[in-house]
Amino acid sequence: MQLEQFLEKLPENYSVLDIAQIKKAYQIAQKAHEGQSLASGLPYISHCVAVATILAEMTVPPELIITALLHDAVEDTNITLEDIRKEFNQEVATLVDGVTKLTHLPNLLRGDQYKDIPVKEKGQTPHRKVREDEIAETLRKTFLAMSDDIRVVLVKLADRLHNMRTLSYLDEDIQKRIAQETLDIFAPLANRLGIWQIKWELEDLAFRYVSPKEYKSIAEKLANRRADRENQIQEIIDRLHKELEAEGIKAKISGRPKHIYSIYQKMVQKEKPFEMLMDLRGVRLIVEDVAACYKALGVVHMKWRPIPGEFDDYIAAKKDNNYQSLHTAVIFDDGKPLEVQIRTQDMHESAEYGIAAHWRYKEDQSNIKESYQQKISWLRSLFAWQQEEENADDLVDSWNSDVFKDRVYVLTPQGDIIDLPAGSTPIDFAYHVHTEIGHRCRGAKINGKLVSLDYELKTGDQVEVLTAKRGGPSRDWLNTTLGLVHTSRARSKIKQWFKKQDRDLNLSQGKAILEKEFKRLGLKSVNFDEILPELNVKTLDDLYVAIGCGDIGSGRVINKLAEIEEEELEPELEFELVEAPSTIVPSDAVKVMGLKGIATTMAKCCNPMPGDEIIGYITRGRGATIHRADCPNILRVTEKERLVEVSWGQPGKTFTVPIQIKAYDRQGLMGDISNVIADESINLIDMSLKMNQHLAVIKIVLGVQGISQLSRVLTKLENLPNVFEAKRQRPG
Repeated sequence: MQLEQFLEKLPENYSVLDIAQIKKAYQIAQKAHEGQSLASGLPYISHCVAVATILAEMTVPPELIITALLHDAVEDTNITLEDIRKEFNQEVATLVDGVTKLTHLPNLLRGDQYKDIPVKEKGQTPHRKVREDEIAETLRKTFLAMSDDIRVVLVKLADRLHNMRTLSYLDEDIQKRIAQETLDIFAPLANRLGIWQIKWELEDLAFRYVSPKEYKSIAEKLANRRADRENQIQEIIDRLHKELEAEGIKAKISGRPKHIYSIYQKMVQKEKPFEMLMDLRGVRLIVEDVAACYKALGVVHMKWRPIPGEFDDYIAAKKDNNYQSLHTAVIFDDGKPLEVQIRTQDMHESAEYGIAAHWRYKEDQSNIKESYQQKISWLRSLFAWQQEEENADDLVDSWNSDVFKDRVYVLTPQGDIIDLPAGSTPIDFAYHVHTEIGHRCRGAKINGKLVSLDYELKTGDQVEVLTAKRGGPSRDWLNTTLGLVHTSRARSKIKQWFKKQDRDLNLSQGKAILEKEFKRLGLKSVNFDEILPELNVKTLDDLYVAIGCGDIGSGRVINKLAEIEEEELEPELEFELVEAPSTIVPSDAVKVMGLKGIATTMAKCCNPMPGDEIIGYITRGRGATIHRADCPNILRVTEKERLVEVSWGQPGKTFTVPIQIKAYDRQGLMGDISNVIADESINLIDMSLKMNQHLAVIKIVLGVQGISQLSRVLTKLENLPNVFEAKRQRPG
């Protein structure tokens, strides 16, 4: 696929800047994979483009398209993550790194690398238990990778889907292994994320290679009946439209395709041949809102007799993967079953794209964060108690121990069933029932007999917890070698109890730490009233405790004080310095559309300099004004046709750049700043200063030769005593 053809498949609401970044990613990937080819003989870049196209069809944000184009670059070429970070940003580099880590998971095959895949001898099959363990381990690590950024899994699923589409070019043994792995891992993963569009295709493609005879048989029978089935579906759609319109219900109705693998599963589950399956017809109704869903259901049930046991309300009780819809089956006019799904458009998008639907690219991104938090709350069920864990190691332990292990089902003395991870102990049971019961647990009876607290619970055990009237947990319970506690919930509750008991010690230590820091910076008579709410603590003692136990760093307190004091600074002091150089740059400093010599002017609103990503804005009569790509003025431009691609050519001597320095005032501060600037032989063009009792905010304008010199200066300035921030002032 040529670049222009690929760009036509991108969502229409991508901006000029988005398209420019995607073009750059394509060009980098094409150059990096030059000389590499797929088993089909096509250039390797065609695989990268195909993966990006699959994601583009889901209308994902542009950073995922860029990631897809570069997803194999670090693995297979000389491109590094640092290269990607410099060319794009840290977000894209992190996503590419995440995809690379997924590729390195144990027992995972790459569908686009063939020579390195070992082929087993014919008839050699792994032991079932070993195979199940391998799958479980791979899934565990996949979900761990998802925790960093679930978007990497979307890229990996698109990658696997294209691998499956081109699997016919591989040897038969490798085809079967990759197809089986797809059924074992990738299709269930797509299902868990609710991406049905990818799930169905992965299953059908994999089934074709795992069971070719069964696949061919079902496919041929479906093909033979296609014309008849399509006529039936159209008649059903016409009848439904008539009945719904009579009740004032607007609906989009379509036939619901039956997938080969799901038909095969029904044949196995019901132990019936293809010819005896009666529920191969289905329609989907998409209506305006939830109320219309139930109203449409009422119409369907009123006109046709419902089949008992075939109604499911996944709107009131959504599935674990966030799927929502009404499912029913009725006996239609011809006396045969008809499956009906009823949902809203939002539910439909969620069903088709699953978790990907929550990243669908929209021009209004203002509510993305809130929407993200709400819509993937179901995913957090995979990561039990993550909010209660205090560090990454505990979090990983909790996922491994709670989410992916087998379960045991035990009984309370009242006969209630409690679901726990296998390996749980009476203490885990006690904390599951109630935190206070866990704290006061001193023993347990299993099926009426006393047992030790390290007893491993088994399904069917009846558990009675023996408690003390008062007291708390033992620190020994946290000793993993003793095997007294297994679940992350119990461990977290025990840690919280001891944290509360250690309050007095943490208070005195935190106070000492903060007073030492204040003395170092020369701070006196500090007013804490304004910063306590900002730090989410109620009292000064709470702040000391948080510092003492490490929840809040002293540096965060200092920075928060600086933010508040900055609002109370004295009027700005101006300094008379040399006149700033003209912003008109040499004609060969910037190339416009690849051409030199076109008049250009550096925008004063954002002061771009070599090393920045830039874009040109065609002015009337003055050539092109050069802005930083992230300049707010550019992002607000409505006449997109006036934006042009530009790149750095031969830079002029210097570029002006504004810098802001924040420091706690001390004797000699201004002299040290001047020395840093002089040591770099940089021209100081402008300077202003705001001060109060403690804080100094110094704004300077420097004439620098490029981004590397600017980076050196900022590092030196930030390393000066009492300086806690030195940064380039961003536009806007």
